[in-house]
Amino acid sequence: MRVLLLTGSHPRHLYVVNKLAELGIVAAHVMEVREAFVPQPPANLEEIDRLNFIRHFADRDEAEQRHFVGHEKVQLEIPTLNVSLAQLNSEDTVKWIASQSFDIAISYGVHKLSNELLNVLPEHSWNIHGGLSPWYKGNTTLFWPFFMLRPNWAGMTIHRLSARLDAGDIVHHSVPNLDYGDKLHDVACKAVIQGATDLSTILTTTSIDQIVYNPQKGNGKLWVGNDWMPQHLRFVYNQYNNDIVDQFLDGKIPRIDPPIISALRNEG
Repeated sequence: MRVLLLTGSHPRHLYVVNKLAELGIVAAHVMEVREAFVPQPPANLEEIDRLNFIRHFADRDEAEQRHFVGHEKVQLEIPTLNVSLAQLNSEDTVKWIASQSFDIAISYGVHKLSNELLNVLPEHSWNIHGGLSPWYKGNTTLFWPFFMLRPNWAGMTIHRLSARLDAGDIVHHSVPNLDYGDKLHDVACKAVIQGATDLSTILTTTSIDQIVYNPQKGNGKLWVGNDWMPQHLRFVYNQYNNDIVDQFLDGKIPRIDPPIISALRNEG
């Protein structure tokens, strides 16, 4: 199975690229060069929120450097087109993709793809979403499970690419194991790693005609960028001191498990 990847440029995105490239199945790669990874706090925040903002994004950077060490770049030679956000859906990008030979397209960490670009992708085209759909669609979806005191709902969804955001039929849910000492960003990184592992297995053990697509059902939420505010960090860092996983594993937080869709139920 030959794969076209469309990804962002952060270490979490390149980790997935490198893991699939190691299998020799990546035919081509479109990489959207993303924004700076450690943002500056907004002006006029209260001191508690400014410090939490700095802590949150510094911790994210530290966790990603630790979990994704060596994945600051693509490690193997792959035909690659580097694009900016403005170039992502350009005519040149569409033509370049159309000139490549591949069986399946997978996006991860890129902005919304245009209908013109989607039209040159094959029937089997997937997106890797950082969040369990349909409950956590949209933005900041590995943060909200912690805010909702459901750290075991922090995971990844592989779903069919569609014009609607994170709404395509589901191929697979992936959730990491939680361990004592895991902080919010550790779980987010472990979710990416588990998702890459599961995707590698799916692509190397399943033929395209065996793929099962599951329509998204049930009540979910599309979390938009404006839903998140720096003040939400008070709950994670000041109320719980970022030890939500430990309290969850100790049984101090009630456990409700997500209804997982797995493409690997028959594995092993």
